[in-house]
Amino acid sequence: MRFLQLAIIIIVTIQSTAVLASTLTTPKYIVTISTNCEEGNVTCGNVTYKGVSKQTGDSIELKGSTWHEKCKDGIAPCRFLGYTFKNGNITYNVFESGVLQVIQGESNVLLQENGTWKY
Repeated sequence: MRFLQLAIIIIVTIQSTAVLASTLTTPKYIVTISTNCEEGNVTCGNVTYKGVSKQTGDSIELKGSTWHEKCKDGIAPCRFLGYTFKNGNITYNVFESGVLQVIQGESNVLLQENGTWKY
């Protein structure tokens, strides 16, 4: 009986964590975003970015999080902006609107391309 209860708990836990994947296609890149958090969470700190260059086939995989504008209290997340990922001093921003932006340091934009989402 105890084994059965444990098996049910494991199944429920596995089912409650949804992996939602979306693909953004820009002129130069194909980016797949996978959200690895429980369904219903407003924010997610476990998001995977997999970017593939259409020109070279080179790829990069990064871990990051959802990205939100803060509410008036400066703490709570309000409007969803997209996803953000860090690789050293390089930041990869993937906007909900379909923009892929790669920034070095604070403001050196290395890439900014419009793309189309496929859900």
